[in-house]
Amino acid sequence: MRFLSIIFLSVFLFNCNAQSNVIQVKPQEEVTLNANPKLVVGVVVDQMRYDYLTRFYNKYGNDGFKRLINDGFNCKNNHYNYVPTFTGPGHASIYTGTSPKNHGIIANNWYNKFSKKMVYCAEDSTVVAVGSDTDQEKMSPRRMKTTSFADENRLHTQLKGKTIGISIKDRGAILPAGHSANAAYWFRGKDEGNFITSNYYMNSLPQWVNDFNATTTAESYLREWNTLYDINTYTESGSDLNVFETGFKGKDNATFPYDLATLKDKNGGFDIIKATPFGNSIVADFAIKAIDGEQLGQDNITDVLTVSFSSTDYVGHNFGVNSKEIEDTYIRLDKDLARLFKALDEKIGVGEYTLFLTSDHGAVEVPAYLQSVKIPAGYFNRDEFKTKLNNFLVKEFSASDLIENISNDQIFLNKARLKQFNLKLEDVQYAIVNEVINYNHIDKAYSAKTMQSSTFFGGIEALLQNGYHQKRSGDIILVKDPAVISYSKTGSTHGSGSTFDTHVPLLFYGNGIKKGSTLTKTEITDIAPTISALLGISFPNGATGNVLDFVID
Repeated sequence: MRFLSIIFLSVFLFNCNAQSNVIQVKPQEEVTLNANPKLVVGVVVDQMRYDYLTRFYNKYGNDGFKRLINDGFNCKNNHYNYVPTFTGPGHASIYTGTSPKNHGIIANNWYNKFSKKMVYCAEDSTVVAVGSDTDQEKMSPRRMKTTSFADENRLHTQLKGKTIGISIKDRGAILPAGHSANAAYWFRGKDEGNFITSNYYMNSLPQWVNDFNATTTAESYLREWNTLYDINTYTESGSDLNVFETGFKGKDNATFPYDLATLKDKNGGFDIIKATPFGNSIVADFAIKAIDGEQLGQDNITDVLTVSFSSTDYVGHNFGVNSKEIEDTYIRLDKDLARLFKALDEKIGVGEYTLFLTSDHGAVEVPAYLQSVKIPAGYFNRDEFKTKLNNFLVKEFSASDLIENISNDQIFLNKARLKQFNLKLEDVQYAIVNEVINYNHIDKAYSAKTMQSSTFFGGIEALLQNGYHQKRSGDIILVKDPAVISYSKTGSTHGSGSTFDTHVPLLFYGNGIKKGSTLTKTEITDIAPTISALLGISFPNGATGNVLDFVID
């Protein structure tokens, strides 16, 4: 009995002591669940390969790219995790945290299997342009199926946090800003030279936009484009005069200088600005005005500003990766970034904003140039391919017009004709895959059935699957040989799963961001979850990327 009493007393005293210990624990300091930047700025540099950071590094000043590299976090091994690497899908993926498989923006333009016509990623026939009398600028984000982190920030803040999207290109402004944006503004060239929007967002332009458009800013960029520094110091690029560049109409060769005022009439009026570094400059001008005009970052509720510098893409397409023009464009962009960062420091405050910089895709060296230095490359003739394949199908199935469309390296079959000839879809898909794999410049081919019934965890097959949207994509997906393109023999393009297209910069900077770098592989779909985690908001509703916790302070 005494033994039991001792045990009981021991248990009683242990419990009392345990409870006493719990009571005596001092409350911990409140845990910070999220950063609270006044403004998140997303910067996308269109067609920027990762090596443009390193190749032109010594030409950059200390306040643009170098500021982000040295004072922010540099993800050196950042890639796209899908094909195709185009502008529309790239901008959508950056901000939604998922790939075309989920957000549905499978290309800039794609074939609609139901309406039997090509559609554009940002077109919307239910809206009209605001700020222009044209009937061509009917744009909205409605074709994008998922939310962006900007949308989630709007929802989290009961729509008090503002979102503004800005770009030369409509899709570069619209898709990043998401569905619930206060505004998306893009540049209307032609004979106007103004920033415009659509009535998806508003019925009339704000006064600050009207004031900007009323200035002579656009006209001021119709000037001579010469190299910013002595062209002989541009040793990171090829010779100025070569056979691998397109140039502008009205000028015999693609060499500096370019008199834009003289050339504009043969090159789309104000549209010529888009294809020069000055297109980036006017975007920076407008973005700086937007900070004041929209009162961004002026309270403790986080706002979002998306800025896409698209002229780098136009210059790349025109002159190519190895051109003096692309080098000068990045040297000048570096200075425009420095202007933007200085404005953010002054208007928002140093340490009061978070910023990331990335790209929507890279670009291939001009294949003709690669061939000249004995690197495998080439050009794919789509017309010859289509003729050859149609002839095969007639011979194999005794039926014509089985192909409805070929675009974006995808083949869409005519389902009505298959039914008419009592052909099974899978049989025709299988026959085409086994036929085209024998064609010149075709490296791989996969059927829609393979994309739908198999799961790939690596290689080009995984990239294709992440870019495949069951409702919007085609019946056959083609993969061309590396550095083989369907394009002119001058200038660069993009769209493949090769590393020259997938490897792009990813720099984080500012509030809540560590200083450092990593060679760990990151993916473009990781950006939106990381920013969402930083803000403590819901992830975009289709997000599949991972939080890069090592960049968050």
